[in-house]
Order: sequence, then structure tokens, then C-alpha cells
Amino acid sequence: MSIHETLDPRPADPRLGDIIKLAMLAVGGQGGGVLTNWIEAVARANGYAAQATSVAGVAQRTGATVYYIEMAPLGEKPTVFSLAPAAGDVDIMIAAEMMEAGRSIQRGFVTPDRTVLIASTHRALAVSEKMVPGDGIASSEEVIAAAEIAARQFIAADFDTIAVKSGSVISATLFGALAASGALPFPRESFEDAIRASGKGVEPSLRAFAAGYDAAMAGAEPLAKPVAPTAPSTAVKGPDSLIYEWEQLQARIPALPQIAQELAQLGLRKVVRFQDTRYGALYLDRLEALAKADTGDGTFTREAAKYLANAMAYDDIIRVAEAKTRGGRSTRIAAEMGAGEAQLMHVTEFLHPRAEEVVSMLPKGLGAKLEKSPGWMKAIDKVFNRGRRLRTDRLIPFLTLYMLGGMKGWRLRTLRHAQETAHVEAWLARATAALPRNYDLAVEILKTQRLVKGYSDTHARGQSKFHKVTEGIVLVEGRDDAADWARRLIEAALQDEKGKTLDGAIETIRSFA
Repeated sequence: MSIHETLDPRPADPRLGDIIKLAMLAVGGQGGGVLTNWIEAVARANGYAAQATSVAGVAQRTGATVYYIEMAPLGEKPTVFSLAPAAGDVDIMIAAEMMEAGRSIQRGFVTPDRTVLIASTHRALAVSEKMVPGDGIASSEEVIAAAEIAARQFIAADFDTIAVKSGSVISATLFGALAASGALPFPRESFEDAIRASGKGVEPSLRAFAAGYDAAMAGAEPLAKPVAPTAPSTAVKGPDSLIYEWEQLQARIPALPQIAQELAQLGLRKVVRFQDTRYGALYLDRLEALAKADTGDGTFTREAAKYLANAMAYDDIIRVAEAKTRGGRSTRIAAEMGAGEAQLMHVTEFLHPRAEEVVSMLPKGLGAKLEKSPGWMKAIDKVFNRGRRLRTDRLIPFLTLYMLGGMKGWRLRTLRHAQETAHVEAWLARATAALPRNYDLAVEILKTQRLVKGYSDTHARGQSKFHKVTEGIVLVEGRDDAADWARRLIEAALQDEKGKTLDGAIETIRSFA
């Protein structure tokens, strides 16, 4: 006879059924602590005992703070509450961001027999998503599909955007959604009274609360599909002579294959903005030569129009400085930070120039000699390679970057430009050479340029991956499936920052090549 047959199970404590258990996942700036205080205030105002705890996450969006609240009607004896949520034992789960909803499901906090899940559909990208060189953004659609199965009731809307439009923060709209859900046995007025009793930002919070309440009552809306960006207007302003040169460049685009013309238009605009109309003419010269060599349906020319523009408009010190002092940037930052006219805003630029960046700005002859000298590079690095902070809301630092950003006339004489020119010419030569024997492979060779991006260390890592992928393509270029392998190498290079996936793919090729 087994133990289970001889021992009667302990009867469940009926008092546990009165305890409401609410967990919440939020990151810094989302008002998780404020929302917790409001929920406690509502419970106590309605004759409930309540206890709240929190386990802090870590910085840089690698973890959310877990807030946990238990509440129960006041009785003759005090209720003993738990300090942390347990899997399968949560009545209400609030996620202040879409992936936090997914994590709550993974951790078992959301169950179909009891849990009401309230989640905001907006995204605040985690560091792990930003670190991926390619598209590392997790799928919100998959989380929504899982939530609809895992939760007893699922309430979702973009509560962050709703809060911003109401002049408040997401904690207020989530509080409204909680009130609308009916998961807590308290009237709406009690929730609003809790906001009033806090005495801080009452009116904006009440507006956001009402908007969140209405959104929750309206039901979960499907995620909006991304809208394809419209092509920017090509209308330009400037001296008549430059307008004439721009129009002459525009007149050359209709001669390109039709499927390449839209990207060629955007590419020309990008290159001219990067340097000048003469540089734009060089872009079209190269693109027209590639179009002449195109033996297919124009796909090769279309991809060239995109990636050639990106290659020619590379990130150097001049471009970075110009971007940081561009007109309208301060206004945009102020809007993002919510700074009003009566508030002072400080803007600090963090710079960390290496010896390579300093030498790259020198004339190509002198720069090449210094770059080959370990002694000189070490000395330059010792002087310049240190963290620097420039307050561009002050005149002198702003003028320093502004003057540096205005050195476009010097750019074409620098070592960096010579290096980029050599890179572009070698890359295009490899792609053109592949055209007669394998059109699809030639297109993939053009796409390898997407690996080269960014500035400083990021650019160096991209160049390293570019060369590794190129070497891998050389190993398979004689195969019928060479284009497929080139595509796999590019995808592998975009999987992780350190390139471990790419190294594995190249080892696979070497095993049979």
C-alpha cells in the first residue's frame, strides 16, 4: 500500500481563497513604484489588508523590477502574506512592456485557469536585442498569440502612447486598465481617489487613467502594421548654380533600369548630402557602369543603388560631428525628454577617439605612414584615446563640433577616404566579376556591404566580418549553390556581435570545400 493511500491530504485553508495576488513587471521610468502605491491605497480604502514587495532588476534594460502585492479582507486575525509571486499562483499580471508579458508567461506567472494579464503592446528594446548586428527585435505577435492561450483574460493596448498623449506616464494608464478589467472588487471611484490622494500630477494622471480605462474597455486592438516610409521630397533649396547641378544629376536617373530608379534617387540624395554634387556625380558614374554590366532583370543594379550609397556615405569624424550639430537636433531632444520652455536642458556628447580615427583625418600619405608605425600609433593613442564629454548646449564645445562637421572640403584628401575608396572599388570589382557566371551570387556579394556600418570599434568589427564573409564566398564561388551559401554567411554574420555564428558557418564550408 502506498503512502498516498494511507495519508489523507491536508484540507485547503479556506482563508487562502480570499487573498488576491497581483504581480507586475516594469523597468525604470515606468512608474512601477507609484502604481504599486496606488493599488495598495485602493485596497486599504476598501477594507482590505495589503502588502507590497519588490525585487529590483538591473540597469540597461537587462531585467525588470518585479513588484508583488497581496491583499485580503480584514479579519479577526492578521493575514500572513507571501513576499514573492510563485508560478501558477498569480491572479493579476501587469506587464508594462510587450516582452515583459512574454517573460511573465515563461516564468509561469500566467495561467489560463485564473490569471488576468494586462500588457502594453509598445516595445522598449532590451540590450540583447540592440546588440545583434542585424534585426534582433523579438516578435510581439508571438507573445500576443501565447498570451491569448495562457491567460484567462488578456487586455492589451499601447498604454505607453496613450499615457504620453495624456501628458502622463504609463503607470496611470495601466492603473486605468486594471480598474476596467474588473479583476479587483473595487469601484472606479476608489481608483481615482487613490490618484487624488497622492497629491502629485493629479490632473495628468487622471486623464491618463481615464484613457487607459477606455482603451481596456474597448478591448485589445491588433498591433498596427508598420507603414512603409514615404520617399522624401527631392525638392532642394540653395544657390541657382547648385540647383542646376542637382537637376542635371536627377536627369540621369531615368536611364537606369526602372526597378532601380527609386533607390537610385534616394541614394543620390544621401550621397550629395554627405558630400556635394560632384560626389553625387561619382555615385551615378559607378552606378551606370554597374547597370551596363547587369546581365539580368535589373536586380543587381537595384541592390547596387542601395549599398553603394551606404558605402560612399560612410561614418567618419566629420559626419558624426555634423550630425551632432545639425539644425533641429536640440529641438528634437527637448521634445523626447519632455523639456518645457521654462526648463534648462543640458546636452552632453560622449566621445572616445582612438588613434585610428585621429590618423584617418590626416592627408592620406602622412596618415598611411603613421598608421604603419606602431610607435607613432601608440603615442597618438596615449594622447587622444580617453573618454571626453562635450556640453554642446554651451557655445565653445558646440562650435568645436560645428567647425569639425563643416570640414567636408577636406574629407576627400584624408586617409579614411582613400581607404573607403579602395574598399568600394575592390567590392564592386568582385561583384561585377561574378556576374557572367552566377548572377545571384553577384547580388549577394553586393549585399555583403550591409555588414560594414557604424563608427570606430563598430566599424572595425564590421570590416572584420566583411572580410571573413568574402573569404567564405571565395571557397564556394564555384558551386551551383554559391549564392545560397553567401546568403547564409551574411545571415550568420548578423547573428551576434562577436561573430561566433559566422566562424561556425565558415568552418562548415571548409569541411567540404
